Amino acid sequence: MKNNKLLTVMLIILLTITLIGVVVFVLLTQFNKQSAEVEPSIDEIVEASVDVPQITTNLADNSIAMISLKIQTDSKKAAEELTKRDFQTKNIVITLLSEMTKEDLKGKDGKLSFESTLKSQLNELMQEGKVQQVYITSYIIQ
Repeated sequence: MKNNKLLTVMLIILLTITLIGVVVFVLLTQFNKQSAEVEPSIDEIVEASVDVPQITTNLADNSIAMISLKIQTDSKKAAEELTKRDFQTKNIVITLLSEMTKEDLKGKDGKLSFESTLKSQLNELMQEGKVQQVYITSYIIQ
């Protein structure tokens, strides 16, 4: 009877220590993962970005859109590749805009939708990296 009670207490203590160890391990790995993900500096962002000069094209509703972009990639190599793919980038932008109307681009949601679609289509082309963000730097619709 006394041995069973002692064995039970020892098992509970062992399980408690194991549980505490697992919790500490999980917490430490999560904190290390977060600290490893350091945001790039502005110089690194600019170095890994590509400017798309102003593009003027017709929209689906016969309005005219003039737009300039800055495309942020995940590395300098990816930016170099995107620079070489300038003609493909312009083609995708013109194609996307030609299918949109003035109303499609209206407001924050319209612009975010355009940026998101452009980002995903450019990522399909990329081989050396990925597009992280598309910024509209100039935007006029008439």
